[in-house]
Formats: sequence, C-alpha cells, structure tokens
Amino acid sequence: MEILAFGVQADEKPLIEKAFEGHHDVRCLSVFLSEDTAPIAAGYEIVSTSVNASLDHRVLQTLAAGGTQMIAQRSTGFNNIDLEVAERLGLTVARVSYYSPYSVAEFAWTLAMAVNRRIVRASNRTRDFDFRLDGLMGRDLRGRTVGVLGTGKIGEAFTRIAHGFGMNLLGWDVAENPACVALGMKYVEKDRLLAEADLVSLHVPLLPATRRIIDAAALGTMKDDAILVNSSRGGLVDTDALVTELRAGRFAGVGLDVYEAEAGLFFLDKSLEIVEDDTLARLVTFPNVVVTSHQAYYTEDAVGQIIDTTVQNVLDYTAGRRGENVLVPRTA
Repeated sequence: MEILAFGVQADEKPLIEKAFEGHHDVRCLSVFLSEDTAPIAAGYEIVSTSVNASLDHRVLQTLAAGGTQMIAQRSTGFNNIDLEVAERLGLTVARVSYYSPYSVAEFAWTLAMAVNRRIVRASNRTRDFDFRLDGLMGRDLRGRTVGVLGTGKIGEAFTRIAHGFGMNLLGWDVAENPACVALGMKYVEKDRLLAEADLVSLHVPLLPATRRIIDAAALGTMKDDAILVNSSRGGLVDTDALVTELRAGRFAGVGLDVYEAEAGLFFLDKSLEIVEDDTLARLVTFPNVVVTSHQAYYTEDAVGQIIDTTVQNVLDYTAGRRGENVLVPRTA
C-alpha cells in the first residue's frame, strides 16, 4: 500500500521514508492538505497530514469520495479536523498524542530569553558592526514570578526550567500537577496569575473554552513590563488586541511561535509576495516582538517520535487494531 503524506518539510522527508521502509511505500508532498489539494489524494486509502492542514467538511468529503479511509495526523493538536464529519463519513482519524515535551518547553524559554535580552536586535546590530548596548538592557529572572497557563507535560517541563532559574512559580489549570506543586508552584485564579507574573507562558490546548483566553481584558490585567510567550496554539491569543496593547507601549517582550491565522502562511516561503495580513505585518514591526513559524516542536527527538507514532498508527489501522491515538475509530 502507498500512503500519501501532505505538508512534509525537507528535513522530514528522509525520516518519514526510512520509518515506513519495510512496511508501506510513502509519497511525500510539500503542499499542505486543503480544499484545493485534496483531490490529489484520490486513490490513496491512507493520508497523513500536518498540523496546519485544513480538514473541514469539504476536504473530508473530497477525501472520502476519492477512497481515503484513514487520516494519520502528525501532530498532537486536532482542532483543524471536523471529527463529527469524519465519523459520519466513516473515516478513521488518529493523531500523535505524545512527543518530547522538552522540545516545546525549551523553545518557549528560547523565546522568553530572546525578547528579555534583546537577542535579535543585538544580532542585527553586530552584523552591521554596531556594538552599542543602548536599548539592550534586560532583567534577571531569578526572584521574579512566572505564570504558567497549562501545567501538563509541556507546562511541567517549562516549570522545571523556571525552577532552575530560581523563579517564583504560579500555575493555572483545570487540575493541579503534583510534580509542579512539588517544585513550589502555587495554583491561583487566572486573573491573579496574569496580574502578578513577570513572565506568562501559554501551554493549554486550543479548545472552545480556551480560544482567545488571552483577550483584551486578560492583556489589560497583565503588568506593563511583562513578557508574554505563546508556543502552544495561535488561537489562544486575540492578536488584534495584542497589537493594540503593543502600540500603547506595553510589555517588555512578546515571543510568539504560533499565530491565529497562520494557516496558509507558516511553513511556506512568502518572501517574494505581498502578505495581505495587516495584523501580522504590524506585529512583526515591533522591536520587542519575536515571531517564529511554529517551530517549537521541530527537534530531531520530537519529530522522530512523531513519525514513529504515525507509522504505528498506520500499522494499527492496517492490522485492524484500535490504538491509543485514535480519535475516530474504524467502523468496519
């Protein structure tokens, strides 16, 4: 059987091909699955997709009409898939429920330190042999307060690093993580966390209850010189409201690895095009903002685990087994 994999990065292609070797053939495409590209999947029983694929009812109907029966998503998040429609069409859907939490947690700290210590500005200056320190002053993190929204596996890994810095730990989640409590984390209401934290990092999934959890009111609660980091999902932050606050001169720094409207932009080269997204265009102009293109997960370790799990999900499907990563089970 040949599997069609959409949205495969150049670095991923040899890893995916090697992982499937001896099991199934795989055809890797760099294009992302969307309404325009879905017809390519005609004749493929199994399709593998990336986090920025669009699997709404139109795409799923096209896949099902073309003979696709199984979707193996190479990510933990699945808010891009209409699971109800998939079930109605008889499509099996699986995801990657776990990969290295350290990849994302460490990158979140990379963003935090980059904006705190003005690394991007300093690097750009030294390329021009400008070695002044004006405007590059940061702050020690030791003794300051970090607020972690979402203390699951990634949030816990982020908290352990914060503990190593000697920070005061505040957490917010639907349930307390005993490992974080053991590190000294104090769980508080979200508004208190936002009001007291010098650094806020987001590690909650994107759900209806968390969409734009950082809205205008939440941003208004934060300290004027706070740092905000989002390495989870773009939809957690009301970006227009964030731009409004930044224009008012608020926040010491903002590090974003994700963006509300990143689909159709992130993972693609748009350098020779006019980007029509005015919000993103304004966002990247602020000197205290660093935007990266959803790369927090992108380490050899994490990508290797994602691919290995995807292969196992496919093998479970072809063997008629229901694995632990199945979101919509096989109906026949």
